[in-house]
Parts: sequence; C-alpha cells; structure tokens
Amino acid sequence: MTAESSAYGEAVRAVRAGELDADEAAELLIDLMTDGEILGLLDGDSPRLLLPLIPILLDRVPFVAGAVSRLGIPGIRFSDGGRGVVIGASTAFPVTIARAATLDPSLEERVGLAIGLESRARGANYSASVCVNLLRHPAWGRAQECYGEDPVLTARMGTAITRGVRVHTMACVKHFALNSMENERFEVDVSVDEHALHEVYLPHFKAVVEAGADSVMSSYNRVRGEYMDVNRALLTDVLRQEWGFSGFVTSDWVFGTHDAVLSLQAGMDVEMPLRLLRARELPAALRSGDLARATVLQSARRILRTCVQHAATREVPGPTRAVIASPAHRALAHRVAAESIVLLKNETVGAAPLLPLAPTTRHLAVIGRLAAQANLGDHGSSRVRPPSTVSPLQGLREALPGVRITTTSGRNERAAAALAAAAETAIIVVGLDQHDEGESVVTGGVDVGVLGRAFGSGPFRRVLIGLAHLASRFVRGGDRASLDLRPSDERLIHAVVAANPRTVVVLISGSAILTETWRDRVPALLFAWYGGMEGGRALASVLTGSEEPGGRLPFVLPTDAAHLPSFDPAAKSVVYDDKWGQRRLDGEGHAAAFPFGFGLGYTTIEHRLLDHSFDDTGGNADVLVTNTGDREGSTVVQVYAADVSIRRPVAQLLGFRKVTLQPGAETTVRVILDAGPTLQRDPATRRWSSRAGDWALLAGQHSPVSWADAARLRRPEGPIEGQAVSDGRWICG
Repeated sequence: MTAESSAYGEAVRAVRAGELDADEAAELLIDLMTDGEILGLLDGDSPRLLLPLIPILLDRVPFVAGAVSRLGIPGIRFSDGGRGVVIGASTAFPVTIARAATLDPSLEERVGLAIGLESRARGANYSASVCVNLLRHPAWGRAQECYGEDPVLTARMGTAITRGVRVHTMACVKHFALNSMENERFEVDVSVDEHALHEVYLPHFKAVVEAGADSVMSSYNRVRGEYMDVNRALLTDVLRQEWGFSGFVTSDWVFGTHDAVLSLQAGMDVEMPLRLLRARELPAALRSGDLARATVLQSARRILRTCVQHAATREVPGPTRAVIASPAHRALAHRVAAESIVLLKNETVGAAPLLPLAPTTRHLAVIGRLAAQANLGDHGSSRVRPPSTVSPLQGLREALPGVRITTTSGRNERAAAALAAAAETAIIVVGLDQHDEGESVVTGGVDVGVLGRAFGSGPFRRVLIGLAHLASRFVRGGDRASLDLRPSDERLIHAVVAANPRTVVVLISGSAILTETWRDRVPALLFAWYGGMEGGRALASVLTGSEEPGGRLPFVLPTDAAHLPSFDPAAKSVVYDDKWGQRRLDGEGHAAAFPFGFGLGYTTIEHRLLDHSFDDTGGNADVLVTNTGDREGSTVVQVYAADVSIRRPVAQLLGFRKVTLQPGAETTVRVILDAGPTLQRDPATRRWSSRAGDWALLAGQHSPVSWADAARLRRPEGPIEGQAVSDGRWICG
C-alpha cells in the first residue's frame, strides 16, 4: 500500500480537496486504530535502549513519534534546526541571536523557509527551530539560541521564522516556559508574579502561537513549583484556553517527562524522543481507569489533526536534496551574517574612520586564537555540520588577494605585538566558543526515573550523576561564570593596541561581552557573533566596505555586570521579575556602555517622528529618515515609548523597521507598533487594558539614552500632538 493510497493519504487528500476538515479526518483515522496504536501516538517510536545513541543518531535521521505503518501515518518526524538542520551536512546559518541583530523579520522568514525546505529534504516533517525564550541574563549558556532581551523583537522574529518554516514542515516553538538558565535547567524552580509572567515572559510565545505554530515544546524547569510537563496552569489554562492553541505539545527530550499520566492530563501530548515512561505506564493506567480514555483521545486528536492539516497545506511536491546547502542558501547565510554584524565603535585614525579598511592597505595583521576558526557556536543539540566553512582569516585572504596578510594565534603576546607593529592595520579576533557557553550536559538535578527503576535511586543513580558531572569538565557548554573576555584575550588586546593604534577588535560570541577594561583604547570594535558557514566571508565584506555592518544590539551592553539581575548558575530556585536588561538600567539610572538597539553604519542617517496613530490594539508611526552621508547605508528605525510621569522613565520598544537609502535620499517610513508593552493584564478577568501614565513616543536608532526631551514636551493640561489612549496620555516627540 503506497502512502497516497493509505487511510492517512486519503484523509490528507480529502482535507486538501475541502471534503473534510482536519478534525473530521483525525476522527476517521482514530476510528481505524487499535488502542495500542493510539497510545503509540503519545511517545517516541524508538525503544529506550537507543538512549545512549541519541547524540549519534540526532545528526543522521529524523526521530519519529506516532508512526502507524498499517494506516500510512508517518508520525511526527523530528529535526532540530535553530541555525540550520542538524541532520547531515546542511546550511549553517548564523545563530539565532545573530539573526535577531539584523532586526529584519523578512530576512528571518527567508531563513525559516530555507530551514523548513532542508528539513523536509532530509525526511523530517517537524522542525524545532523556533526558540523564543527571553534573554533574562547574558550569562545564560544558550543565549545564542534566542532573539535577545526584548519581547517585541523576539515576537516579530519568532513569528517570521514560524511563517517560513511552516511552508514545508510543522513548526515547534520552544522552550515553554521561563527557560533562561542552563546548568540547573532540569530542576530550577522559577517564581514569577502574574504581571511579569504575562506581560514580560509570555507575550512572544503567544505571538508565535497566533502566527500558526503547530507545536509547543515544554521546558525542563519548574514554574511555581511544578515541572512544566505537569504544569496544567500553563499548558492548558493559558496555552489552550486563554490563547486558543489547537496544536500539540511535546516534552523536551528524555528528562522532560516526570509523570506519564499527570503530564497527559496537564496537556503535554507527546513524550520525546523514545518509549520511556509512557510506554511502561499508560497501557495499565488506561485499563485500570486511572487514565480516562477521553484524555488519551484528546491528545490523539490534537496530534493527528495537526499532522493532517500540515500535510494537506504544505507545498507539493517535496524538495530534492539538491536544495541542501545550495548556492541560494549559502548566499542567504552570507547576507544574514553581514546584516547581523554590529559596529560599536569606528573612530577616526589619521584622516578617516578606521573602517572600512582603506583601499590602499598593503599589509594586514590578523591576530587571535579565533581568527582561523569558523566557530559556528554551541556543539549541543542545535549543532549544524555544514559541508564547508569560512574562517575570518580565510574570508580576508579571499577578499584581499593583493594584500599581505600575516597572522598569529596571539598566545605569545610579544610576538603578536611585533606582528601588529609591522602592519598598517591589525585585526584581533577574540571571544567565546563552544567551551565557554552552550548546552549543558550536567544532569545533577534530574529525575532519572525515566531510565527505569534501577536508576531511580541508589548507587546506579549516583554513578550516572557522577559520570555526567565528570563529562561536563571536559565537554562544552553551560552557563558563563563571567561576562568578561578570557584574561589572555584582554592582555592580547592591550599588547596589540599599544603596538599599533590602528587596531580593530572583532568579538565572536552568542551574548554580551563586557568591554570596560579595554574599549577606550580600541578605535574600532565589532560584534560578529557565531556567523555560520559563510561568516568569515561576511565579516571580510564588512571590514573591506563592500557591505554595510547592518546589525543592531539585541541586548544592552552594560558597563558593569552588577547592573544586570543577579545570576547564579547553580541556583535551585530563582525569581523572575520585570527588571532586566535595558529596562533595569533605565529604572536604576545606569548608563549603558552601548544601549539596546545600538549599531553604527558607514554613513550618517537622521530620524524624525512625523505622526502616529495608536490605541490599545496597536498602531503605526510615520518617521522621516534622511541619509546625510556620502554613501548608501541602512538604518533600523526604532520607535520607543515610556511613561515620562515617573522619575526614571523606562523605554519600551514598540516597533522597528529596517530601511536602506542612497546618499542624500530621504523617505517616510511607516513603523507598525505593538501595543503590548503599554498594556496590563487583569489576573482575575484575563482582560487587557492600557497602562496609566503620560506616555511619550520617540523614534531613534537605539534605545533612548535620556527621556529629558520627552519630559519637557509634557504639559499638565494634556497631550501634545498626540491622542488620548484610555486612561493614559500620548505625547508625540
């Protein structure tokens, strides 16, 4: 029986033709299934004996759950894919936080389309590529997998990749919810009040659900004392009843299911990726009546209706493997990498700014332990293995074939200084790699009962935990202990700058790096992230000026880590409030080294807010943008709001839009505004309303350093050039 002639194939055909809806098709399939087949939808298909092979198999085949060959049901066929498909040799895009720095949702949608296309070409129909956990603190080991610290930015980029991915595969958004630390991710308990939960840490998840996400992955951590797989308050009350989510929920892998029956009752539909707790416990629970048949059927319907609906609406026919790491996808990876690079400093040295490199350059020194490495980022579950990579050094040699390029790792600081002194310009490439940050292998707090009773307690459990901790000493990742560079990197910067004042520092990382001890001595500074397989070429194109540095910071760079929330990577409990990132600095009166949204270009661009229309459903603002420089350049128009009636107004990003202008050109840009940051939710009624205050609206190129100008606009008798919004006043500034 072919797939097309199977019961499942007929159900998909009928939905595509409009003869049935997806719910009706799911019911027809369930009527044909045995109880064993229905229960088989609720966990992975592979036996638990494959547990040690997961790291080996993850990059070779999709992991399947709920396949029923008798009826042609393919099941969900999982691939990870935050920066590209993890199966085989696929396109490695810049990491998620780098793509956030582009502040370009249309570009992110194209990345999602490419990831979905390559996932499908590898045999997957389900991609866990949408990670929208908020960056509460930059020491989080998996910061590189998120879109930064701002809920509106995260929502816009998350919905964009979701739209792209869903063209070819079902899109899974993760990790729901409040997952923003790594070392104790299996056990940490997050306390959060209703205001912070719904107005800070959940809006971007809600936006992605509304954009059509097919699936949600629950996180490992606890929220308000309950592990997320059994957290009915979030999985059912919020996700399904309040938001109307109709797709299915899967667990995070292996250690994400703590109770087979309670997790199903709470709203977690599929245990991934193997036959672990549920395979052992659900059949008996169903027979005894401890598990209601209606609960099982409810999850079965969610899974089948989502799979059928996706199969009926995705593009036909499927792609061939020729699309994988194709020239078009490599070109897209290059463009994203270039547009993600953030230029933080570019001082004049001699007659002109140090960057772009002068076309008359004849001798360049490229220094640093990361200069000759492609450095794609974390080596955990999101790791992509592309067919080729380009390091910064290789990219510069390709871009400057007529320039003498000398290089050293920088381990010998005196030798590095001598090399720099002999060159016209020195470029230092330093920062982090997979050993400094990434996914943690520590399982010290995990309930390893999923591996069987023998591991639930006693010596076997202690041995397993001991081995995991031992492995963590030699393997990658985890949360960062410091936001500073390695001391050896800082010493190298000081030595090279002392030898050659024409020094460019390039930072490679997946999150913030403090620069206070050395940035004043460096004339040019860039953030180049983990730039993907084409990252070296993109960096070279920016350094040489053939492309603009198009990135803007998706988080604040403080002058002191103490200005951020406290962060204890060993914490078993933590409180999440509404004071983090740029908002915390604003509220406490600390100036940033570089504010959220900051980034320079190679031209000068001015912004002026002309008009706006706004209410508690959103709105738009018209901004006049003028390129006052002498070359083409891009900017990101950013619109912020703040209540200027309080002593220290806190900036709230409402919207943004990237635009490119020719020299001397000007245009009016319409920016779509999100009302969310100006609203409050009533916990009792779950209704949203405008927050009280005198609200000023400003357009600029980064989060405002001061709201003094906006405060001067405010008049006691009412708003200026604005409009009343519920019980708040709006001021156009």
